Amino acid sequence: MIDLYTAATPNGHKISIALEELALPYRVHTLKLSEGEQKQPWFLAINPNGRIPAIVDRAEENFAVFESGAILLYLAEKTGRLMPDDARGRSRIIQWLMFQVGGVGPMMGQANVFFRYFPEKIQPAIDRYQGECRRLFRVLDGHLKEHEYLAGDYSIADIANWAWVRTHRWSGVDLAELPYLQRWLEQIRRRPAVQQGIDTPPSPVDRDADPDQARQFAVEARRMVEMGQSRQSGV
Repeated sequence: MIDLYTAATPNGHKISIALEELALPYRVHTLKLSEGEQKQPWFLAINPNGRIPAIVDRAEENFAVFESGAILLYLAEKTGRLMPDDARGRSRIIQWLMFQVGGVGPMMGQANVFFRYFPEKIQPAIDRYQGECRRLFRVLDGHLKEHEYLAGDYSIADIANWAWVRTHRWSGVDLAELPYLQRWLEQIRRRPAVQQGIDTPPSPVDRDADPDQARQFAVEARRMVEMGQSRQSGV
C-alpha cells in the first residue's frame, strides 16, 4: 500500500495518474493547501520542502519520496513499467521528464501567478511567462509531429507533461496552431487511468466552465501566493 499526500494540482495529478496506470494500491490524503496543512510538522517529516505531492511506500519500511519527478521515477523503477530498462530508452524518458520539471511546470506556474493570481497586472511579466510557455509548447508540438509519444511508448514523461499542458487555458495560452500537441492531449485524455487520475482528488471548481468559481479559486490561490511561505523555519 502506498499513501499519497496530494491536492488537485498538476503535480499532484501526475502521481495519481501514474498510480492508476500502474494499478498500485494506494490511499489518498488530500491536503488543504489554503490552510497551510502542507506546512504542518507531521507533513514536513515526510517532505521537508512542505509541498505536495509526496508518497510513503508502506511495503518498503515506510519509505517516503517527495518531488513529483522523483516519485514518478521511483514508481516506474519499482514496477518495471512506464520506463524501459535500456540506458538510451531510459535516458530519453528522463530528458522529457526533466523538460517538464525544469521548464513546462515552472513556466506555466509563473504564468498562472502573473496572469491569474496577482491583484495587479504586470504585463511584461505576463508576456514573458506566457511567451515561454508557447515556446515550450512549440517544442512539444514539433517533436510530436514525428512521434506518437514523447519517448517511445507511453511513459512517465507523457504523464508529467500532460498533467501540466492540459491546464494551458488557466495560464492564458492557446493551442490553436499546435495540432500535434492537441492530438497528443486528446489521445492521453481518453485513457481510463488518466481520467481516474485527474479526479483523484477532483478539483473543487471547474475553472474553465464557471467564471465565478474561477474567480473564487484565483482569490484563494492569490492568498497563498501573497503568503509566500510559512513563518516557521523559512519553509
